[in-house]
Amino acid sequence: EVQLVESGGGLVQAGGSLRLSCAASGFTFDDYAIGWFRQAPGKEREGVSCISESDGDIDYVASVKGRFTISSDNAKNTVFLQMNNLKPEDTAVYYCAASPFCYSDYDEDEVNYWGQGTQVTVSS
Repeated sequence: EVQLVESGGGLVQAGGSLRLSCAASGFTFDDYAIGWFRQAPGKEREGVSCISESDGDIDYVASVKGRFTISSDNAKNTVFLQMNNLKPEDTAVYYCAASPFCYSDYDEDEVNYWGQGTQVTVSS
């Protein structure tokens, strides 16, 4: 059974940090890129960051560049998203997703597997 399980969400004050984890199982981790998406209340889901160890690709959207860092522990089939200097506008449900590659437009049609999401709330 394919599973992507996110953890690490929570409530934090603006300027604070959180570290999200995405634990993958049931598929060949090294064959996929893992991306983070988020969906804020009343808004469409958007891509945030992506990592592909197989081709050395790492990407961030402009709104998080310099604040978020994505990394991967292939031995543990886990991807992390370190989020620093959090802002209220980062409040959203964060999802990890597996796709064949990192796509610059974070095309959800290319996603093969989704996690269930973890809530991140940043208070002002």
